[in-house]
Amino acid sequence: MKLLNLFILMGMMIVCMPSKAQQDSISLSGKATQQKDTLFKYNPRKAIIRSAIIPGWGQATNKKYWKIPLVYGALGTTTYLLFRNIKQYKEARNAYILAVDGDPTNDNQIIQPYYSVKNQPERIRVFRNQVRQNIDYSVLFFIGFWGLNVVDAAVDAHLKTFDVSDQLSFNVKAGFSEMAHTGGLSLVVNFK
Repeated sequence: MKLLNLFILMGMMIVCMPSKAQQDSISLSGKATQQKDTLFKYNPRKAIIRSAIIPGWGQATNKKYWKIPLVYGALGTTTYLLFRNIKQYKEARNAYILAVDGDPTNDNQIIQPYYSVKNQPERIRVFRNQVRQNIDYSVLFFIGFWGLNVVDAAVDAHLKTFDVSDQLSFNVKAGFSEMAHTGGLSLVVNFK
């Protein structure tokens, strides 16, 4: 049983230990990363402010150009729905006013589809109130998408300097305890 544990331990040591070429490339890439970081310090605040001023500008600052059409698609759709709902609200409001005024001579000013239900002004009023609620939702969605645009720029900006190199801060290493005279595995966490 001890012999089996020894073989497993040695096998894990061989698998976990990088070769000399890998160690050299890791140390060289680490130096290159440090030099690059000292040359260019990225400021996420700039992307956040830019994205709050003009939607998509923060994504352009982060060099995530593919997100800009998504931002303008979301904001454009909600803007279109907002103006369409405002137009329907005005039409429904005018049709309701003309339907309840008690003057049958101005019924010809009621446009379709409200003209067909001019004798039921309550239906026009209910539709007008639903469209008014849709206007409020359109405004809320527009503000929400604009805020989501700023949050996306902030997250991308903060993760832009996130280290994703092959040199991880959490490693599994095989080890030997001098005090207990036993072998084992160690979980090593490096804090930079």
